[in-house]
Amino acid sequence: APIERRVADIVRPLVEKMGFVLVRLRYGGAARKTLQIMAERPDGSMEVEDCAEISRAVSAALDVDDPLDGSYSLEVSSPGIDRPLTRLSDFEAFAGKRAKIQLLSQIDGRSRFKGVVKGVAESRILLETPEGAIELPFDSLSSASLLLQDELVSGRSSRPAGKSKPHK
Repeated sequence: APIERRVADIVRPLVEKMGFVLVRLRYGGAARKTLQIMAERPDGSMEVEDCAEISRAVSAALDVDDPLDGSYSLEVSSPGIDRPLTRLSDFEAFAGKRAKIQLLSQIDGRSRFKGVVKGVAESRILLETPEGAIELPFDSLSSASLLLQDELVSGRSSRPAGKSKPHK
C-alpha cells in the first residue's frame, strides 16, 4: 500500500542505521490502526530491549514526519519462529525449510502453496511441493512464512548453521 511504502521510506533507513534489518512493516486495522514493525539484527537475533530501542526511535521519527493520519498503536517485534518471508534473500537463507506461500493470482488454478523452499532462480521462488517442484514469481507474492517445525520449536536456529543465533 502507498502509505506503507511512505512509512517504510522513513523507518527503513533509521532501523538500518541502528544496526537492524527491517523484515516487515504493516499498517492497518478497522477501529484502531496499528503500525507493526518486524526487525532483527543481521545475525537473526533480537532482544526485548532492541524492540524498545527501535520503538523509541521510530516513534520520534514519525512524530516529526507525521505520515499517518490520526492515532495508531506502534508494535515492534522480532519475526519469530514462523517468520514472514518478505525478500528474495529470505528464500535463499531459509532454503530447506517448510513454508506456506500465498500468491496474488493463481498458477495452475491455485494461489496457495506449501512445501520445502529450495532457493531462488532469478526472481522466482523455488518450492518443492508434494505434487512436485514449482517456480513461483516473487512479484506475485501476497504473503509467505515459515511453517512451524519441530526443529524450530525445539530452539534450534531457523537460519542456516553458522549464520545466526536462535531468536530470543
